[in-house]
Amino acid sequence: MARVLMATLLVLTLSACGARAPAAGRDAIEQVSAAWKAAFNAGDAAAVTALYGVDAVLAAPGVPPVRGRAAIGDYFARTLPGFATAGVTVTDEPLGESATSGNLGFQWKRYAIVDRSGAVVDRGKLLTLFRRTEGQWQIIGDTWNSDLPANPRSP
Repeated sequence: MARVLMATLLVLTLSACGARAPAAGRDAIEQVSAAWKAAFNAGDAAAVTALYGVDAVLAAPGVPPVRGRAAIGDYFARTLPGFATAGVTVTDEPLGESATSGNLGFQWKRYAIVDRSGAVVDRGKLLTLFRRTEGQWQIIGDTWNSDLPANPRSP
């Protein structure tokens, strides 16, 4: 919890100060993001999981936080087949930014989930926190949520 709080404070501080990552930091974060989307869209849970730090936290919609790379791997192994079966892929939308400070960084973006015909079936926003460990940027916090209204639950 303390790490998530520290990472959140970093995001708020960088945003408030208008800090911009050096091009190398932003480029590295964008490369991790592109690798995530490529692996996700290919249904490769192992490749997606490898992008997360060993102590990462995933806060996906509708489930409690998933803590640790192994548990995150289990989450993607369970959920990616459903995306493949539905024939949907994740794409970035143009709005967003990245910033780094030392060995920490964040990326805020918008996403769209599209079906085989190219129709948008979901659209929302994401926030990903990164840490550089031994020269490699890894995801340490990841969350996203839809812009679509929530479906009401049956009583």
